[in-house]
Amino acid sequence: MATSRSNGIPVPAVRRLSLYLRQLESLAANSRKTVSSRQLGEALGLTDAQVRKDLAYFGQFGHPGVGYRVNELVTRVRSILGTDKTWNVLLVGAGNLGRALFCYRGFTKKGFQIVAIFDRNPAVIGTHPDPSRRIPVQPMGELDETVRRRNIRLAILAVPADHAQSVAREVLDAGVRGILNFAPVALRLDESVPVAAVDLSVHLEQLSFQLAGAPPQPKRNAVHAAARRRR
Repeated sequence: MATSRSNGIPVPAVRRLSLYLRQLESLAANSRKTVSSRQLGEALGLTDAQVRKDLAYFGQFGHPGVGYRVNELVTRVRSILGTDKTWNVLLVGAGNLGRALFCYRGFTKKGFQIVAIFDRNPAVIGTHPDPSRRIPVQPMGELDETVRRRNIRLAILAVPADHAQSVAREVLDAGVRGILNFAPVALRLDESVPVAAVDLSVHLEQLSFQLAGAPPQPKRNAVHAAARRRR
């Protein structure tokens, strides 16, 4: 089983921690005070034993006869994930995907603030992907200085696959320590560098595989007719 590079915790458990946080935040928004491992598991399609095992990697959170106190657990999980503070993030790539990511408000809500965007294309340098924010597209030559000045440790890559490797090396050399890669290619980097990959086409392929392998569904009218005949 794959483990987290930093502490030996299984990677699937770390990933599920984000799912637990999302569900807990939803409960907190609805003024829910407590939740049991069974209730948390049912909401995510997991067993209560899996929930308890996952959370046990990070400490003891439950209270006898109460379960988990929602607000308390939200605070603890945010601290574990590092989202209890704001991270300055840079984005490389001002194409269609890059601009969409730059304008996405969900990152800020989770504590990730995109404070700079870079590109090599002279046609887009100086333009503003989001007119509501005074952040222009910068040339790659300003990368090092911006990373130092804004204390940036995370980068998002939304560049073509054939440029992703070299761009990844550039942002790491500038001082970035973690990369979220949207380019459809595997980056070859030192194992100490945390990299998360998001290949949208792969996710669509997985969906198409599930649909292609699923038995054909009868038409709705045929189902109703068969039901009537059985009566």
